Amino acid sequence: MSKKGFAIFLLIILVFAAGCAKKDPGGASARPVPMDASASPNGPTTIVIPSDSPALKQLRVESVSLASLPGDTVVAPGRIEFDPSRVSRIVLPVPGRVDGVLVRIGDQVAAGQILFAIDSPDADAAISEFRQSQAAVSQTRSALIKAQADRDRAAELFDHRAIAKKDLLASENERVQAQAALDQTEAAREHCRRRLEILGLGAGEGGQRVMVKSPLSGKVIDVAITGGEYRNDTTTPVMTVADLGTVWVTSSVPENAIRLIDVGESVEVELVAFPGEIFSARVKRIADTLDSKTRAVQVRAELANPQGKFRPEMFGTIRHSHASQSMPVVPARAILRRGRESLVYVERARGTFELVPVVLGPASGDRVPVLKGLKAGDRVVVDGVMLLSGVEAR
Repeated sequence: MSKKGFAIFLLIILVFAAGCAKKDPGGASARPVPMDASASPNGPTTIVIPSDSPALKQLRVESVSLASLPGDTVVAPGRIEFDPSRVSRIVLPVPGRVDGVLVRIGDQVAAGQILFAIDSPDADAAISEFRQSQAAVSQTRSALIKAQADRDRAAELFDHRAIAKKDLLASENERVQAQAALDQTEAAREHCRRRLEILGLGAGEGGQRVMVKSPLSGKVIDVAITGGEYRNDTTTPVMTVADLGTVWVTSSVPENAIRLIDVGESVEVELVAFPGEIFSARVKRIADTLDSKTRAVQVRAELANPQGKFRPEMFGTIRHSHASQSMPVVPARAILRRGRESLVYVERARGTFELVPVVLGPASGDRVPVLKGLKAGDRVVVDGVMLLSGVEAR
């Protein structure tokens, strides 16, 4: 082989060898060692930084401490509702013409205050029926007195053998019938009297108006009548009065969290209308059935509203936490998140940091409880987490 051919052959060998070295994953050129860091025999999740490296001075490490934090916490959306026991939807007691509406929406009314008046022929009929029942009672009472006298006379005659026993029995029967008639008429009179009492009418002259009064103290939140109207419907509410001194916070608690709430417990309420403020309510009722569509249980809590600032249909959330428990906590800035995974860098020795997966609980301010993965006394990186993450990624 000539010198020229040998040179060409040697050049081909060198080029082929260089290509193989470039493809070799185990070669030194596959992944250069990052500056100030070296691989560790402990595994790919451990980073070792030389003690004289400037990068080590940028890291701050703190010991994991224990803190008393709330236990299981329930958070659910809620809204303000009327307390059903403090709402009165008022209907017409009798059909008739609305003679005058004395209140407007938003007015504060007291229990027993007149809301509106009705001019109704039924009022005159009720008065007339009461008078008739009084007359019937007088008649039957007179009949009973006569029957009693006849029975006494018959008894005296029977004692002197002046009449037969059957005549005595007949007079006794008439007395019993007269007593029964009196009882019936007195019951009818009481019924008529009660009707007058309910309508607020007296037993005097006719032409009286029916005064409809508020059954409770509260605010008028709906009025559906005006003066001069004639109404026959006695089933549809024409006015609503609600006592807003106490309202309910209704929430749908998920099925898997309902075990954490009991009647009588206190819950925190946050409302969209009052950001940053927390109010306290007490659980009054937990539904006996589960909503098959939402898989949630309805919970109602009573919320005091002395100033009337809470209005029905306001939206917010309820929060309830069980007894506090001691658990490891770390600052939120110490957490490295990768997808759904949470990790922290734990210092195993000077300059040696291991990336440890952890299970976290709900954050409390800038502290995050660690449910699994750390224990009190472990030293974790709290400043410089992203620096270590960058070194690891090289």
